[in-house]
Amino acid sequence: MSSEVAARRDAKKLVRSPSGLRMVPEHRAFGSPFGLEEPQWVPDKECPRCMQCDAKFDFLTRKHHCRRCGKCFCDKCCGQKVALRRMCFVDPVRQCAECALVSHKEAEFYDKQLKVLLSGATFLVTFGNSEKPETMVCRLSNNQRYLILDGDSRHEIEIARISTVQILTEGFPPGEKDPPTYTSLLGSQPASEGGNARATGMSLQYAAPGAESVTQLKLRAAEDANASRRQATAWLAAMHKATKLLYESRDQ
Repeated sequence: MSSEVAARRDAKKLVRSPSGLRMVPEHRAFGSPFGLEEPQWVPDKECPRCMQCDAKFDFLTRKHHCRRCGKCFCDKCCGQKVALRRMCFVDPVRQCAECALVSHKEAEFYDKQLKVLLSGATFLVTFGNSEKPETMVCRLSNNQRYLILDGDSRHEIEIARISTVQILTEGFPPGEKDPPTYTSLLGSQPASEGGNARATGMSLQYAAPGAESVTQLKLRAAEDANASRRQATAWLAAMHKATKLLYESRDQ
């Protein structure tokens, strides 16, 4: 990919919405799969009372809209201003207590796990039924839309085309046979996490552009115990959290 094309798909612009300033992708098609659309606000005429404590709105008790869910609340129930990165707000915005709690939890992903995914890690990568793995660096693209694999060859996998993600682990508790499977964009709710299991690899299926069938891809961390191994394990743990976030975003 040329640097001009890469710069185009990573370009941003500043826009003003009713909720505040947002730094969004210049081209909507290149938006992050982790992003959320701004909600429709509940019309003022439909909420004479706070939707949390039932306080009646009047001259002294003013109504406020949560920027994450769009519902109406009094200042007591919607007084927190919290960063909302999934909607690309530049500054912290007003949110109800429930939404603020969710946004605080997501902040850890943006402050820690996302940086790990963008930095990348080295894996032994196997495509399809191939028996010979290739050493490649896997990382998330700057606009968060692609998994980029660099080695003797280069591949870009669009996150939106990934149908299933399975974190491969070792060290399961007695009686637990299978590693947890997380379906990022399609399928059923993910299974629960497996105790103290340690991530050793990842298996995913995706549909390549123009292909009628899905392709399977496996990433394995090297068996040595050096810094590369630790970096790969951290990357897999971050991908684990990213997949859960992608799943949850479908229902928001």
